[in-house]
Amino acid sequence: MAAEKRTSRTPAYDKKVALVLQGGGALGSYQAGVFEALNETSYEPDWVAGISIGAINAAIIAGNPREQRVAKLREFWNEITGSPPFWPDLPQAFLHGALGDWRGSGANAALLFGQPGFFQPLNPLSWFGAQKPVSYYDTSALQSTLERLVDFDRINAKEMRFSVGAVNVRNGNFAYFDNAHIKIRAAHVMASGALPPGFPAVEIDGEHYWDGGLVSNTPLQYVLDTIPRRSRLTFQVDVFPARGTVPGDLDEVTEREKDIRFSSRTRAGTEEFRHTHTMRHLINNMIEKLPPEIRNTAEAEALYQYGCVTTMDIAQLVYRPAMPQGKAKDYEFSRRIMEERWSQGLSDATATLAASPWLEPMPHDVGVRTFDVLRPKPQKS
Repeated sequence: MAAEKRTSRTPAYDKKVALVLQGGGALGSYQAGVFEALNETSYEPDWVAGISIGAINAAIIAGNPREQRVAKLREFWNEITGSPPFWPDLPQAFLHGALGDWRGSGANAALLFGQPGFFQPLNPLSWFGAQKPVSYYDTSALQSTLERLVDFDRINAKEMRFSVGAVNVRNGNFAYFDNAHIKIRAAHVMASGALPPGFPAVEIDGEHYWDGGLVSNTPLQYVLDTIPRRSRLTFQVDVFPARGTVPGDLDEVTEREKDIRFSSRTRAGTEEFRHTHTMRHLINNMIEKLPPEIRNTAEAEALYQYGCVTTMDIAQLVYRPAMPQGKAKDYEFSRRIMEERWSQGLSDATATLAASPWLEPMPHDVGVRTFDVLRPKPQKS
């Protein structure tokens, strides 16, 4: 069985499926590739959650019928990686020879001109007015793009649970906009991706919100810990790898710093949940072994409320490019690089689904399993 390719679940594996998408700007096309592979299997998510660019991808997924989701993701990514005005999509050989590293040229174009259907620089005259700008770019184009590509009535019909995270600018508290509790609009998705100082805060019901990545770049813990819990397989798609090499120059230092900073909550949240959920299982096992005169006490009954019998599988898919991407990788919106990342996401997800290690029986004393099929093996010294 282990040697066979398995891209669909077995009848006995009936866990709910969640898709969790990290923030990461231009790196988000990797997530689209992962979803393309997932969409061709029986692992259709009943819950999709995201932060920042993950929130945008999540909205396109939840806001379209299954047969249109990949096409709508492709439309979005093709649109926002189009060449801005005055910056033609020149051949790779020319860019490499005339402009140096052609990867950086796309990031420079984004800084100077913005990206179609996403963001654009403020009018220079706005800097000379009485009211000074609070961001460098205007994101009103993104609202139009979302309203065209996402059916918010479908999201609010709750066919699929949808959650995105943002940070309240005034009090610093993290907030989740969840269609299980509120009516979702384009503003909620935009708030999750309003990364300062580049993008302006988004006002919702009198409060202003910034990018959720300021506090947590992944909604993993929210999905796993929301009550009532259900036994679940969660595809956790990260675009910043936690592990890497020691940098050799300042550009690599900046890239590595971003990787560590934006992946830290994923690692911490996963380990915290593993520890907590193991304790929940231990509580259940312990209560069952208590004699009736102790098990029926108020203290034991109160402790029992903290127990849980659900089991969780977490399939980790992490963008690990073969070569350094540079300090500007999260705003490198080159069409070529977008396609590279999409292709790698598709390949990584296909390999992970082919292995499907979560289909192996779960030991009775384990509450949480994590799988990283493509994690590089430690090199022997």
